Amino acid sequence: MTGAKRKRSTVWRKIQAVRFEDIKAWCTRRLPILKWVPVYNWKENLAPDTVSGMMLAIQQVTQGLAFAILSSVHPVFGLYGSFFPVIIYAIFGMGRHVATGTFALTSLISANAVERLVPSARTNFTANNNSGILGLSEFEMQRIGVAAAVSFLGGIIQVAMFMLHLGSATFLLTEPVISAMTTGAATHVVTSQVKHLLGMKMPYISGPLAFFHIYAYVFGNIRSVQLEALLLSLLSIVVLVLVKELNEKFHRNIKVVLPIDLLLIIATSIACYYADMEYIYGIEVVGNIPKGLPSPKAPPMSVLPEVVTEAFGVALVGYVASLALAQGSAKKFKYTVDDNQEFLAHGLSNVIPSFFFCIPSAAAMGRTALLYSTGAKTQVACLISCVLILVVIYTIGPLLYWLPMCVLASIIVVGLKGMLMQFRDLKKYWNVDKIDWSIWVSTYVFTICFAANVGLLYGVVCTVVIVIFRFPRAKTLNLKNMKEVDHKYKAEDNCESLKQVKIVSVNSPLVFLNARKFHADLLKIIQKDGMSSQCEQNTLLCSFSNGSCHGELVQSCHSERHVLILDCSGLNFFDYTGVSVLLQIYMDCKNRYIDVLLAHCKASLIKAMQYSGNLDSENPVFFESISSAIDAIQIHKNYSKFSEQSEV
Repeated sequence: MTGAKRKRSTVWRKIQAVRFEDIKAWCTRRLPILKWVPVYNWKENLAPDTVSGMMLAIQQVTQGLAFAILSSVHPVFGLYGSFFPVIIYAIFGMGRHVATGTFALTSLISANAVERLVPSARTNFTANNNSGILGLSEFEMQRIGVAAAVSFLGGIIQVAMFMLHLGSATFLLTEPVISAMTTGAATHVVTSQVKHLLGMKMPYISGPLAFFHIYAYVFGNIRSVQLEALLLSLLSIVVLVLVKELNEKFHRNIKVVLPIDLLLIIATSIACYYADMEYIYGIEVVGNIPKGLPSPKAPPMSVLPEVVTEAFGVALVGYVASLALAQGSAKKFKYTVDDNQEFLAHGLSNVIPSFFFCIPSAAAMGRTALLYSTGAKTQVACLISCVLILVVIYTIGPLLYWLPMCVLASIIVVGLKGMLMQFRDLKKYWNVDKIDWSIWVSTYVFTICFAANVGLLYGVVCTVVIVIFRFPRAKTLNLKNMKEVDHKYKAEDNCESLKQVKIVSVNSPLVFLNARKFHADLLKIIQKDGMSSQCEQNTLLCSFSNGSCHGELVQSCHSERHVLILDCSGLNFFDYTGVSVLLQIYMDCKNRYIDVLLAHCKASLIKAMQYSGNLDSENPVFFESISSAIDAIQIHKNYSKFSEQSEV
């Protein structure tokens, strides 16, 4: 009982020790909006943020409708997915130019769960068999229930990764892996839209090698292609590509780009309505879109065990793609992004909106590029887009009934242009590193043959394996010339004495993977430069003469003693094996009559070496810089000369 009371009192003291400044710092770190809103420059930033928000809203609406269809749910849920996650990320996210919302890759992954658990029935997006929620059918509500469950569990996984501080593990996600995975996933998305582009009635095909099965089905049923839908798709793609290229070419001369996505939706919807294309030509349209926002409702928890695979895919793929955009934004505009905080931001952007019938969300390359081009400054642009999306949900939404599905598919395909253009990275990787090129190609193949999450996992494992094999073979040490050291000497005899000093820089971390090679490389440098040969020969002669010359030879060895300076500025991290090797090198060199000095050491390395070994030296071993180590050597040599002259 006494122990329990003591424990409670200790906890209470820790609680009392927490200061207001600590709470404020924690809130600012976890709620970045508290950091940038108080210093927001309304005069300079509001105008560009408003323009960017208006343009972003147009893209959010079109992509929301399109990616909802891609996720195999009713289009209205894409509008919700373009509203709720944006607000959550603006509060918790650190990327100022990251436009989260519906995302093609996460939509495609969640579609696997939707089609597997609620198989597709030839039910139109109308209010048949109303469920009482939004006036939609029970079939449609079951489908969004599965998609919301994927979003909920995927967000929970991301929040758990935040709590485990796995954001620091993102160094495993190399640029070739991310580029190949996103390119492969974009290829999957384009393939999934082929049926809409061609106007074909086609069953949902998923699983390993589904990419090839889809095209086999298309070529096997090529006669069922709807010519009207194909022509409308081709016309839409040509118009979208042409206008977007012109917008990109002249974006410096015009402040507001032409919203071709919105204009195309309006034009084709009007044309479809007046030409009665749905009934005369059989072109599939979006159908009824209900007004207003839904009341919150928890996702069906009973399906969570059945969507674990898709949830992990959404969590990893969505985070990787979003983090790459956030880091690119931070690098471009010179601010910092906490990788771990992004886990929390995207996790909550999936968990909370899942209670409002939202599909999984992430940041998209096209929307982020739009914020760049329109001059957005902060997340205020995204919040302004939410206001306009709210207007669409309550007023304009029902007018989109006649929007052709093939036009939405065209918008999806053209929107993935940036990801598909990453094929150009192959030339860069080939010229820089053939191994990175092979990782890109193999990761892309795995993504195509299986899925985005499988390709990502393969890429990470492949990278780790290659690092394990390449790391021990990498160059660990570099012999520096004295001329490279920024140090000046007054007397020429001092420069002559410093010929016995060798400076070796450590180029890599020192861990179990390369510790043995590090030791071998350093011994080669010592033997090659003959740093200890004379003293070792003298010691050998002394042993043959029964020690009669011991004092004389030891004095000679001290006068000829070499010095090895290890520049540890490149030693970023180490483990127990690395510290043990450094201590072994110190003792080996001591036996060879070589003094070892360490410069630019981190405090953790000094502490580890002092704790792990016996550095029994009369003189200091650790120095702040190479120059200070050289100064200490000169002082010691001058003192030795003075002592010798005094004895004479």
